[in-house]
Amino acid sequence: MRARLEALDLLANNLANSSTPGFKADREAYSIYLGAESQEAAASGLGLATGAVPEIDSHRTDFRPGVLTSTGSAQDLALSGEGFFLVDGPNGPLLTRGGTFRVSADGRVTTSEGYEFATVEPRRIRADSTKAVEVDLDGTVRQEGVALGRFKLVRPDLKNQPAKREGVYFSIDNSQVAGMPESQAEVRQGMSEASNYSAPEAAVRLVSVLRQFESLQRAMQMSSEMGRKAVEEVARVNG
Repeated sequence: MRARLEALDLLANNLANSSTPGFKADREAYSIYLGAESQEAAASGLGLATGAVPEIDSHRTDFRPGVLTSTGSAQDLALSGEGFFLVDGPNGPLLTRGGTFRVSADGRVTTSEGYEFATVEPRRIRADSTKAVEVDLDGTVRQEGVALGRFKLVRPDLKNQPAKREGVYFSIDNSQVAGMPESQAEVRQGMSEASNYSAPEAAVRLVSVLRQFESLQRAMQMSSEMGRKAVEEVARVNG
């Protein structure tokens, strides 16, 4: 029942972000719960570790890409292919697939949260906030045909599951950035990547999890009732 409640929490978060551009859904990864007696028997060599019930061992992020849709806004960016934008977070580098950008008053190109986009060149992009910005497929940022710099696109090892942060961001260590291969994904201006989790999928999963929870609840109630009756019968016989 506890595992089902945790699954409901994940579902609720996924559903709340089903319309958030660049959002990646969380999935539950299960392992088998071992009781204390079973673990002690296995450790002492007097028995085998026997699994009792499944439990949620960890959460994993589903990094499958979402569908790209045209927005008509030059401030929207999407990645076609594997990879992430690298941005400067408040506590270190962050990865994101959500590519909405803006030009600040001091010329920095940032996300909507104010995190500056990292560039291939050591010098960061400084643009004129009063002029239109164009972004090439390779991430090169231009104004009036002049190249100002190129976004740094990276392809991390997703098997290690970078830590998920609030919104559409994932944190990595500074030491990981240097050895991270460059992504060959194409930057599509005027497009947005939809969440890879849909409301219909959430509805189906929600019904399934609720039914499983109700079945477990009924089983627990039946077990409790059987225990109560057993105690009453024993008391009656002894009487």
